[in-house]
Amino acid sequence: MRYLLKTSYADDLRLLPHARQKVWYALLLAALVAAPWLLSPYWLSQIGFILIYSIAGLGLMVLAGFAGLMSLGHAAFLGVGAYTQAILTDHGWPFPAAMAAAALISAAVGVVVGLPALRVKGIYLAIATLAFGFIVEEVLTRWESVTGGNGGLLVGSPEAFGWRLAGNGALYWLALATCVTVTLAVVNLLRTASGRSFLAVRDSEISAESMGINLARTKTTAFALSAAIVGLAGALYAHQLSYLSPEQFGFAQSLDLLLLVVVGGLGSVRGAFLGAIFLISAPQLIALAKDALPASIGQTPGLQLVVYGAVLVLVVMFEPAGLNGIWLRLRTYGEHFPLYRRGMMRLQRSYQKSEQLH
Repeated sequence: MRYLLKTSYADDLRLLPHARQKVWYALLLAALVAAPWLLSPYWLSQIGFILIYSIAGLGLMVLAGFAGLMSLGHAAFLGVGAYTQAILTDHGWPFPAAMAAAALISAAVGVVVGLPALRVKGIYLAIATLAFGFIVEEVLTRWESVTGGNGGLLVGSPEAFGWRLAGNGALYWLALATCVTVTLAVVNLLRTASGRSFLAVRDSEISAESMGINLARTKTTAFALSAAIVGLAGALYAHQLSYLSPEQFGFAQSLDLLLLVVVGGLGSVRGAFLGAIFLISAPQLIALAKDALPASIGQTPGLQLVVYGAVLVLVVMFEPAGLNGIWLRLRTYGEHFPLYRRGMMRLQRSYQKSEQLH
């Protein structure tokens, strides 16, 4: 484990208290900046998808990981943001204004969806959000005059102040800038009174209310903020795909987002990125494995769903902290090798959830 000697209030305000962390994150950011010159367009688009899903994962992480409110319909917010972006840019709105409108409209819808959270929780709240997801998918299908219905909707290249941002390179820079901005916002959110109220409500609603936290306002704010972030991801998702259809934002997409935060590590900012990497790379690895497997297994319909289900069960049973927990274990092992003991992580597990955010 790492131990810090804090000698001033400034030590508590640093986002990266360890010098080693600053070096590694600087190298990661430098690699992402250099990626357009080092990678082919295909791999650049895959990293773009990882960045977009990381933004969506951060949005769901705010709700499920920090506020403790489960949602099975977050693909609806992704769809609201994507269709808002596509429709407004088609009507001549500049890209930044359309993206801001996508986030605001998604947040407004999130407030409406968050109203049931004031009276129900747990599995009942999950069912309510699931029903909302079906409603949004049906609206996108039936409102053909606006969304194009099942025929789909073409999305043009983003344009801002007379400049048309075409190609994977331009979309990659937009996704990277948005992802960095959202990540810094979410990390700083946990240092504010609102962020701490999310954590208090997640750990114990009764204790939070006894400390003067307004449960209704906190839950509604969590839904609105989560929906706004996912709406931003939807705006980028629309331009990345260039074509939208209602089935892209159905129940399967909501399950993918839930799988992202659970496998990545619920309640961890880093877990959103690890989960996004898993979600984008897993289908490709499964496709490669099909060739090596017997035809009776490799050609079985629904093999990807079986793998996803198996991974989810294994994570829940053996590593509830997800890929982030595995990373922390490996990091602790490397720091204390060869003195690492098997029980060294028990102290960390004994902490409260609110103390395991990073």
